[in-house]
Amino acid sequence: MNKVLGIIILTFCLTALSTSSFAGGGSEMAPAKYYENRLNTITMMEADTLVGKEGVYFFDVNTLELWAEGFIPGAIYFNVKDWKTLLPKNKDSVMIFYCANRLCNASEIAARAVTKLGYTKIRQMPDGIYGWRLSNRMTEKP
Repeated sequence: MNKVLGIIILTFCLTALSTSSFAGGGSEMAPAKYYENRLNTITMMEADTLVGKEGVYFFDVNTLELWAEGFIPGAIYFNVKDWKTLLPKNKDSVMIFYCANRLCNASEIAARAVTKLGYTKIRQMPDGIYGWRLSNRMTEKP
């Protein structure tokens, strides 16, 4: 009898906990945001040919911990509060944004924010730093 009562109480507790832990913070479900303008993506192969070129800027939009593990040579750490001060003066500069991998959307958010400021040659590299490292491309550490 005590075993059955324990199972009932455990089931009740787990049910109560599961209803208070909704994905997305408990807000109502809504469709994913739709953007009229598609991002101009770039492959790792194409990005690799641009590393170190004058007028080309790589922006790493990862966490500081991931940045410390290594980044694309010459990349600028973008995940700071005053990120607008990091942008080049020339709004026609080529800027490549990347984050962790295709599951991360931080670089997409950053690229869209910079596009809204009037920059015209924004690229986003979906494979991110994990794809870069897995393909044995060179990285730097801070």
